[in-house]
Amino acid sequence: MRKCQVSELGRVDYGEALALQQRLVAARKEGAVPDQLLLLEHPHVITLGRNGQMQNLLASSEILARAGISFYPIDRGGDITYHGPGQLVGYPIFDLRDWKRDVGAYVRGLEQAIIDTLGEYGIAAGRIPKLTGVWVGERKIAAIGVHISRWVTSHGFALNVNTDLSYFQYIVPCGLTKPVTSMAQLGASATVSEVAGRFAAHFARIFDCEVAFQRQAANSPEFGGFVACPRNGGELT
Repeated sequence: MRKCQVSELGRVDYGEALALQQRLVAARKEGAVPDQLLLLEHPHVITLGRNGQMQNLLASSEILARAGISFYPIDRGGDITYHGPGQLVGYPIFDLRDWKRDVGAYVRGLEQAIIDTLGEYGIAAGRIPKLTGVWVGERKIAAIGVHISRWVTSHGFALNVNTDLSYFQYIVPCGLTKPVTSMAQLGASATVSEVAGRFAAHFARIFDCEVAFQRQAANSPEFGGFVACPRNGGELT
């Protein structure tokens, strides 16, 4: 069974996490590292995908600065989204040549892992035809935007655990005039770290890989100073 190293990084600046992804993608393409799953939170940030529309950003740069929100145009798919504390963000660095060379199946797999994770908390989530992401009724609880280069994935998903949903007022989320929700708003009490562990288990099942929770040294060249915290019973390398 293929290996996937899972790292919980805590709260990481978006720019630093983006640079980390880029380093890991390059290493994965060369076969220097196995598949990776980075699980983390970001400080307040808005990102705009390569097909995004600036009119879906509803605030000026001055207003964003006053609210403590960074802004990044990036190369993932999808439109505009918000990341912040209380939101589980996942970045799989995954070589699809070893699974299925099918981008649509990969996105559906991410959605299913999130749906199954939410099911453990009694939340009946699902899909809306022709719309990417995970929904509870007409409310979006998780956004997905990926980038694929030579079959290696980057970017990923954002699941609202106990996110302050008021920050979505600055955007039209994913370019859709539909409301957002969170696990906390739906009555599920959970920490981001707890949800991360449950998601990793569903991810491993769906993508047929064996996960190893890993700690990296603070000066690790792969992780550029990040320290990943292992779970109880996780494999340390």
